[in-house]
Amino acid sequence: MKLSKKSRYGITALIDLSINSKSGHVSLSSIAERNDISPQYLEQVFAGLRRYGIVKSIKGAQGGYLLNKPAEKIAVGEIIEALDGTYRIEDDVTGNEEEERVADRIIQESVIDIINDQLDNVLLNITLADLEKDYLEYNATDDQMYYI
Repeated sequence: MKLSKKSRYGITALIDLSINSKSGHVSLSSIAERNDISPQYLEQVFAGLRRYGIVKSIKGAQGGYLLNKPAEKIAVGEIIEALDGTYRIEDDVTGNEEEERVADRIIQESVIDIINDQLDNVLLNITLADLEKDYLEYNATDDQMYYI
């Protein structure tokens, strides 16, 4: 599985939004600037996140974005699905058991279903709050480094 640029930028921008929206809405331009992401591309990313109900927009000259629910309730898998569709492996078998070969069924049950279960286990159990915490801890550690 490869994480698309759209999902990577979306997750990055949501970490930024989660950190910086504690005192109110955040403009897309400020998120784009802090993370070196094209504002136009970020608008497309946030359109998908808004349609999926992950963020909400505040209209007007002083507008911006807020998370639509707590970061603890936003799973990484949900973000990826909002931006790229399903992350699960989809098999191309017909679904017709009469036509389906035994090998196809074994591949589905012994490989694809197990991989999908593991993907769900990881991507639906890591939340935006987890990523925010890791980000803040990493930056706190980096700030304490001394360079000679």
